[in-house]
Amino acid sequence: MPYLALDTTYEPTADERRACTESLTRLYTEEMATTTGHVAVAVRKHPPAAMSLGRAVDGPIAVLNADIRRGRSFERRRTFALSVVDWLEAEWDVPRLNVKVVFTEHDGHDLMGADRVGGEWSPEEET
Repeated sequence: MPYLALDTTYEPTADERRACTESLTRLYTEEMATTTGHVAVAVRKHPPAAMSLGRAVDGPIAVLNADIRRGRSFERRRTFALSVVDWLEAEWDVPRLNVKVVFTEHDGHDLMGADRVGGEWSPEEET
């Protein structure tokens, strides 16, 4: 039951925001070997003065905080992070240096919905 929260200084339209939530969901499910039914995504726009990133160059900033279930390998997390960077650069023209992805891992039972409590995740086959 991952929660992906994207904070950005980019000002997306409603259509761009929807495309982002759909793309982040797709990228996450592809890279993390899961299904879309429990992936939650939020896109939050902030004024430029409200965000900073020490290495940032001119252009919008984007930070994705990914609360995920413990168990994904470094390779899966790195591939997902780079996919997010690539998407933000291609779709919103966010400079690569201006993107940061932060993972916070939780035990499965720490992630809950009204109808379920997450279990432990184990890959069928880690690559």
